[in-house]
Amino acid sequence: MILEAIDKDGNLIEFNEKNLRGKTTILYFYPKDNTSGCTQEACDFRDNMNRLLAHADVIGVSPDSIASHQKFQQKQNLNFTLVADVNHELAEQFGVWKEKSMYGRKYMGIERSTFIIDTQGKIAKEWRKVKVSGHVDEVITFLKNI
Repeated sequence: MILEAIDKDGNLIEFNEKNLRGKTTILYFYPKDNTSGCTQEACDFRDNMNRLLAHADVIGVSPDSIASHQKFQQKQNLNFTLVADVNHELAEQFGVWKEKSMYGRKYMGIERSTFIIDTQGKIAKEWRKVKVSGHVDEVITFLKNI
C-alpha cells in the first residue's frame, strides 16, 4: 500500500518502503500545531537538528492543514518537514489515530508517537504515548546505537 500526504509546501510525499529506503527517517506524530506540548516537541527537534541529521531525516505529522503547518513552521523557525495528514490516513496506518478523552468528552485524535524507519524502509523502533520532555534525547541515543 502506498500512503500519500502533503507537506507544508503542498508537495506530495509518498510513504512506502521504496521511497524510505536508503536513509533513516524519524517520523513523529503530534496532535496539533501551536499547542504547548507539540510546540515544545517541535522545538526540541529543531534545536537538536545538527545532532539528528548526522543520523536521520525528520518528518513531523499531524492532521492540521497545510496553512496551519506553514504558520507553525514559520513562527517556530522549524527546520524540518511537516506533513498535513488531514484525512489521518497515515496516522491510521501507523496505528496512532486513537480515541482520546478530555474533560469527559471522547474524540478521535493523534496519540503522540515516534517511529524510526531504517535504511531498508522498515520500522526499527517506535515510541507510543510519548512524553515530550527528554524524548528527543531518547531518539538520539537510539540512533547512535544502530
